[in-house]
Amino acid sequence: MCRQLSGNYVSFHEKRDFYKPDEPEYVDIDTEDEIFDEIRFVEEIGNDMASEAEEGEFDAVIADTTDSDFELSSCESDEEIEDDQDEADSEVDQDEEKPATKTAQETNDQDVDEDYAIVQRIISELKMPRNHPKEIKTEDFVTDLSFHPISDHLAVALITGDVLFYKYSLEENQLVNTFELHMKACRDVEFSEDGDVLYTTSKDKSIMITDVNTGKLRRFYDEAHETAIYCVRPINENLIATGDDDGYLKVWDLRTAEKVPLFSLHEVDDYISCIHSNDSKKIILMTSGDGYLTSINLGARKMYVQSEQYEEELTCMGLYRNDSKLVVGTSKGRMYSFNWGEFGYHCDVFNGPKTSTNAMLPITQRMGVLGCEDGLLRAVNTVPGRSLGVVGQHNLAVETMDISNTGEFIASSSHDNDIRFWNIKYFEDFDDDMPAKDSRYNLPSSKYTNARDFFSGLVD
Repeated sequence: MCRQLSGNYVSFHEKRDFYKPDEPEYVDIDTEDEIFDEIRFVEEIGNDMASEAEEGEFDAVIADTTDSDFELSSCESDEEIEDDQDEADSEVDQDEEKPATKTAQETNDQDVDEDYAIVQRIISELKMPRNHPKEIKTEDFVTDLSFHPISDHLAVALITGDVLFYKYSLEENQLVNTFELHMKACRDVEFSEDGDVLYTTSKDKSIMITDVNTGKLRRFYDEAHETAIYCVRPINENLIATGDDDGYLKVWDLRTAEKVPLFSLHEVDDYISCIHSNDSKKIILMTSGDGYLTSINLGARKMYVQSEQYEEELTCMGLYRNDSKLVVGTSKGRMYSFNWGEFGYHCDVFNGPKTSTNAMLPITQRMGVLGCEDGLLRAVNTVPGRSLGVVGQHNLAVETMDISNTGEFIASSSHDNDIRFWNIKYFEDFDDDMPAKDSRYNLPSSKYTNARDFFSGLVD
């Protein structure tokens, strides 16, 4: 969906003027020659690393990652080092009952093996046939998308107010239905938990509740807000929450005959960018363009806690570590981490990419994927904050993302009306505590042109 800057509405077409001409280009490797060129490129890295491992040249790399500004060899001569080593070997031989400790060389060998193993995984992925659905190209601007929670279907919201309903697979993507719902841009689309209902909101201030199977409206709320509605969030099968451009949050009970909200709150003065909750559904969280994280007590129908004001737009959020950690993304690329229930001030901050984070998808208990303004989908370890690599890329800014019901695919949309799928099944094999130095490699789903430069966009 579109974003706002500095509290003023920016149209979808005006946003195109914000992008620099040197955006990274997406390379779709389809031909056999291109595939093997990429394989040879990554194999060269692997061969170089293997050669360095044999010659012991990785010692310098390991030394660079330590806090020391000098090497041990700068303090002792070669003869002194050899004498010290002989003495150490003699002591070990004399006292075999002492517990064995991991030597520096063993540590170096282990690090080299880890590096080489990751490169081999990338090579193996590149050699495999396409393992994700093909790209979908639309005639109109894509404002949001949402995967069906049970079946292999994808709902795509358009700037025209329509919603396209696709059946996706590895073989082909089929347009199953087109729902003509709103008079103006459909800004957000979400499925109910059972997938039978589609919730949509629009710039025309309306809320539409559509039966997915029949395509007929179950209910609609005309003039639901006084200004354009920015986002919608189903809370349970009976309640939904909506946020608008002026900072109003409204909660709707779908069981009542009256088309009035259950309650309405105005705790922020800028657009509500994201609405979230945990499994208990007792607290509603919302981020806003004026830099506040606001929590709402659903039972009491009033504000619970509001954070201090941050000097940047809060654009997205996700829950990690069994819902004990909330991570919030911002327009400056930072990620603020909050303990659940302690929403007044963050407990940690991670300086991520030097670009706005428009969307966030939790993938594991610690890892997530960020959709960024520079067109990249970045994998990050949120607890602790650390970048892992590039999952995918677009020519222009990533506008929205969602994850499939099986957790195998991510779909992302960009400002050039394209929807791309990324296979992230390999995340199941990732160790959450992967060393930070492994972040210099791309993740297998990415075919970024220069696998060694993706990390250059991060804050020092």
